[in-house]
Amino acid sequence: MKDSIKATTALSLAVLCCFTSTAYADAANNQAGAWSNIVLGYDKPVKQGLLGDMWGIRTDLADHGFTFRLAYLTESAYNVSGGYNDNHKYAFVDDTALTFSQDLERYTGIPDAKIDGNIVNRNHDDDLTSERLINPSVPRNDQAQEAANGGQSITRLGWLTFSRSFMDRRLNWRVGMMNKNQDFDQIVPCDFQLISLCGGKSAKSGLWYNWNVHTWGTAFQYKLTPEVTLKTGVLEYNPTANQRSHAWSWSTQGSKGFLLPMEVLWRTHDMGGLPGAYNIGALFTNGERADLYQGGSAERQYHDHTWYMYTSFNQQITRHQDDANRGLSLSNSFGWADERTMAFKYVNSAALRYRGLFDARPDDMMALGITYIQASSHYQRNQNYYNELNDASGINDPLWKPVPGHSVDLAMYYRVQVTPWLAIQPEVQFWKNPAGLSETPDAWVGALKTTVTF
Repeated sequence: MKDSIKATTALSLAVLCCFTSTAYADAANNQAGAWSNIVLGYDKPVKQGLLGDMWGIRTDLADHGFTFRLAYLTESAYNVSGGYNDNHKYAFVDDTALTFSQDLERYTGIPDAKIDGNIVNRNHDDDLTSERLINPSVPRNDQAQEAANGGQSITRLGWLTFSRSFMDRRLNWRVGMMNKNQDFDQIVPCDFQLISLCGGKSAKSGLWYNWNVHTWGTAFQYKLTPEVTLKTGVLEYNPTANQRSHAWSWSTQGSKGFLLPMEVLWRTHDMGGLPGAYNIGALFTNGERADLYQGGSAERQYHDHTWYMYTSFNQQITRHQDDANRGLSLSNSFGWADERTMAFKYVNSAALRYRGLFDARPDDMMALGITYIQASSHYQRNQNYYNELNDASGINDPLWKPVPGHSVDLAMYYRVQVTPWLAIQPEVQFWKNPAGLSETPDAWVGALKTTVTF
C-alpha cells in the first residue's frame, strides 16, 4: 500500500491513541447513557423548525402516525487559486428534501410496520469541480460541492419502502424502491461539503448511489446482540438509475444484475463509556462491467462479477462534564475496490470533529478532515499504453493522455448553529493533485453551506 495511504491511516490511529487516556479520564465520572451519535457528527433532532407546528398541521399528522422533515440546503464554492482552470468562479447549488414516514403498526398491529419515503429537488448545474478544479479528461475522484448533481436540475424519488419487524423486533425487513443510505454504510455523517469526507466509502464503487437515487431491492437487519447487527439484502444493479428518465420510474429497464451487500455493524460504549460505531462490509455484483485496461485488444474485456469492500469507525473520544452532547470524536472510512473495473483502487478518509468547543456555543461543530485516493492500476496502464502507442511525451502533446496517480484533499469547517433550524457552515478545502494529476496545480477552495429545517 502506498506511503500516503499509510500516513492517513497512521494519523487516525495516532490521534486515537493520544486521546484514549483523555476519554477514560473524562468518562470516569460519567456513566454511559443511551447510545447517541450527536458528537459523532450527526444533526441534533430539531424539535421546532422554522414553521413551527405549521398551524397545527404537523401535530394533526403526527397524531395519525405521519411524521416528516422538510429541509433546504445550499452549497457554494469559489476557487481561490490553482486547479485546472484558475479563472475565478463562484458556483452555487441547492436542494430541498422531504423525508417522511407513516406508522402502520397502530392500524395493523404489525410490529414496527411503516412506510418511508424521500423526495429531493436539486437545482442549478453550477459544479465548480468539473468547471474549474479538475482535468475533464480523467474521472473525477472528489467533488467540492457534494450536492452537485452532475450538471442537471431535477426532482426525483429517493426512496419509497415498506418495513416491519419479526422475532421480537430482532429482525427488520425492508422492501421497495430503496436507497443504500437507509440501511448500509452510514456510521460516518455527510457533514463536510467535500464529498470524499461525506459518509462512508461504498458509494465510491459506482455500484449504487448515495442519497436521492432509488433502485428496487430488499434488505434485512438482524440484531445478533443489542450492540451487533448483521445486514444483508438483494438490490437491483442498474447503472442508469441516476439518469433523468429514472427519477420517478418504477421500471427495471437498464438493470444489469443484482447487488449483494453484507455488513456487520457494532455500536458500543466500550471506550470509557463513550459511544462509538464500527462496521465492515462487502458489496458484490454479478453485473457485467468493462475492464479499464483495453491495451491492444480489438474488443474490450468484460467481467461477469466485481466487488467492493469497506470499513469505518466513528468514535467519541471526550465528553464535556456538563453536557453529553459536547465533545471530540474521531472517524476513519476506508474503501478497497476491484481495480479491474473501478477507477479508484483505495480511498481513505479521516476526520476529527468537536461539538460545543465553546461554552457560549454548545451546538456549534468544528471539523478537520483528510482524504487519500489512489487511482486504479488498470486505468493507469490503459492511459500509458496509448501514450506509448502515440509516442506522446507529456502534457503539452495533444495526443498525451493524462495518467492519474494519487490525490490528497483536506477540508476544515466551522458550523454555526444560529438557531435550532438554521446552520451556516464555512469550509476551506485544499486539493493536492486534483483528480490525481500532479500536472494540475494544487487548488484552494472556499465553500459555504447553509441548512434550513422547516
